[in-house]
Amino acid sequence: QEEKKQLTLKVEELERKLETTSAQNIEFLQVIAKREESIHQCQLRLEEKTRECSSLARQLEMAIDDAKKQVEQTRERAVSRERAAQSKLLDLETQLSRTKTELNQLRRSKEDAQRRYESRLQDLKDRLEQSESTNRSMQNYVQFLKSSYDNVF
Repeated sequence: QEEKKQLTLKVEELERKLETTSAQNIEFLQVIAKREESIHQCQLRLEEKTRECSSLARQLEMAIDDAKKQVEQTRERAVSRERAAQSKLLDLETQLSRTKTELNQLRRSKEDAQRRYESRLQDLKDRLEQSESTNRSMQNYVQFLKSSYDNVF
């Protein structure tokens, strides 16, 4: 009876550990789901920013074309008007350069975020796999204890 009591206590302890591990697995799955949702939201924001940048780049290209036409038309006019048009052209080129720089930064940020999230996701998968392996080991041990108990009695 003492052995049976000890085995029963061990089984109960293992069942508690199994419940704890199951709860941890659920928490890991929730964390993974949150991370995946976060990645999805980041990708949506990045796509929106990319579309905005593309639109701005097209607008800038159109504006540059308009400015060049305007410069050609105004060359025949006074020198002061020509200087104003050139100034506007420089402003547009600066804005285009800033937009391209921002686009490159957004691309780099996306790639960095993607690498970080993929790394975190892989880490969580590895931890989940390890937890599942531990669960299987515990279940095998409990099964062994049960069969040993059955064999003894």
